[in-house]
Amino acid sequence: MKNSGHLVKRRVPWLLLGPLLGSYVLCSCSTPSKTVEAPRVVPVATATQSDLAQDIVLTAEFIPYQDVDLMAKVAGYVRTIRVDIGDHVGEGQLLATLEVPEMQNEMTKAEAAAKAAASDVNTARNNLDRAKAAYDLAEISYKRIEDVSKKELGLVPRQDVDVAHSRELEAAAQLSTEQSSLQSAEERSSVARAELDRLKTMYAYTNITAPFAGVVTKRYANIGSMIQAGISSQTQAMPLVRLAQDNVLRLMLPVPISAVPQVHAGQIVDVNVLTLGKTFPGKVTRFANDIQMSTRTMDTEVDVPNPKLTIVPGMYAEVRLHLQALKNVVSLPLDAVDGLGTEAQHAYQVDSKNVIHLVSLKVGAETDTRVQILSGAHAGEAFVVGRHTGLADGQKVTPRQAEYDVDSTQKQGS
Repeated sequence: MKNSGHLVKRRVPWLLLGPLLGSYVLCSCSTPSKTVEAPRVVPVATATQSDLAQDIVLTAEFIPYQDVDLMAKVAGYVRTIRVDIGDHVGEGQLLATLEVPEMQNEMTKAEAAAKAAASDVNTARNNLDRAKAAYDLAEISYKRIEDVSKKELGLVPRQDVDVAHSRELEAAAQLSTEQSSLQSAEERSSVARAELDRLKTMYAYTNITAPFAGVVTKRYANIGSMIQAGISSQTQAMPLVRLAQDNVLRLMLPVPISAVPQVHAGQIVDVNVLTLGKTFPGKVTRFANDIQMSTRTMDTEVDVPNPKLTIVPGMYAEVRLHLQALKNVVSLPLDAVDGLGTEAQHAYQVDSKNVIHLVSLKVGAETDTRVQILSGAHAGEAFVVGRHTGLADGQKVTPRQAEYDVDSTQKQGS
């Protein structure tokens, strides 16, 4: 009996644990409840109806309006040079003087020849006056004796009439000769004066003057330097100085072919000089009207006034070229539209029930921050901006209005 009692006592715990284990198994095997996913939060922007300005920004380097090496027309030694690098000069200002001794001797000789030719002209004029007087006397004498011979027949011998007529003809011939002599003398005098003027003109080239107002950017010669005449492209003639006109500077812009139709002379542009941190006004003055096949661009010149010489040639500038102004058009931020630059553009529109719809768009002009919508969107409609990865048509979202900078398409606080 003791053994059976002990057996009873040992089985009791297991009988008590049975219901507990069963309840534990049932609890551990029960299925947990499902959680509902919240809609994805997406930044959105509203299509607006406003004015857009289509611009293009190009980079170019300032070059002087005029830049030239001043050469000598005649060969000679530098007698004086009055300017150096960095000097500002005015138009017509004397920069240097050459010394050409043999040219001075030629001028003296030419002046003497011109004076001699002028004396010959005076002598020829005097001879012509005498010949004219002799002719007038011979003509009067002949007419008188001929009249008498006609009125009083037989009173004057015929021989005397013929002699008078002969003297008249001789005086006429002499008059013609003196007229020719005077003409020849005047022509020789003209040649002598022309030679003298030529030498004076050449001698004037010994004074090197500034063709325009500008800045001396380089000096090549010094006093005593031998300067060759820079009149042949085959000679290695040394210039005296280099002169640049900096009160107006030029920018040569490579305008892409897509913007060529909007470029016209007189167009005002904004020129931002990064080195100075300033913006200057410029104007399109001329363009090549020809597309470079290698780059598909057209060279366009912009002139920038520089009266205070604030801008230095060689500085780089960003030029904002205004292509067209669009009034009262529907537009979206650039990052709201996918496929820009391709034939298929689309965007994700969010309706009043916060459901996404994939819509096709037709876009127009682009600015730095926005794009014109020609069709597919209306003012007041909301569109997802930023990254569109993972979005699908018909998806429920939680929209959050994105704020934009005036000059940037990057969202703030998103």
